Amino acid sequence: MRKWIIAAALSVAFPAMAADIGLIKVSKGSVQIQRGAEKMVAAVGSGVQASDVIVTGADGSAGITFTDNSLVSVGPNSVFAIDKYHFDTTTHQGEFEGNLKQGRLAAISGKMVKQSPESMKVRTPSAIMGVRGTEFVIQVGEKTN
Repeated sequence: MRKWIIAAALSVAFPAMAADIGLIKVSKGSVQIQRGAEKMVAAVGSGVQASDVIVTGADGSAGITFTDNSLVSVGPNSVFAIDKYHFDTTTHQGEFEGNLKQGRLAAISGKMVKQSPESMKVRTPSAIMGVRGTEFVIQVGEKTN
């Protein structure tokens, strides 16, 4: 009976851990992770998953380290959606697609881009950037109506 309870607990916990594609390494000010309809504080050590949206307030900024060692910094008043992410730790093949809807994003690409330069793309409201180098910064102004 005891083994069954442990196995059941692990089967519930493991999928949540396996879905993390990165970790919040730095979180200052107002930073939230939107996961579906749920909003949670993006504290240091929080897991990030594909389809999450990182939202920072006027005083907020966040630093995320992904499983391929890519580093992404999201500045104040930003909305950054992680549309797709998968990475094979053996072959270093993968795909990373993000969408900077507002604000500022700085990144240093990781193992995935070194293996396949076309594997990382970041969209903005007016452009799609295919990352070929190792470092970049993007800024998108706030919408005005």
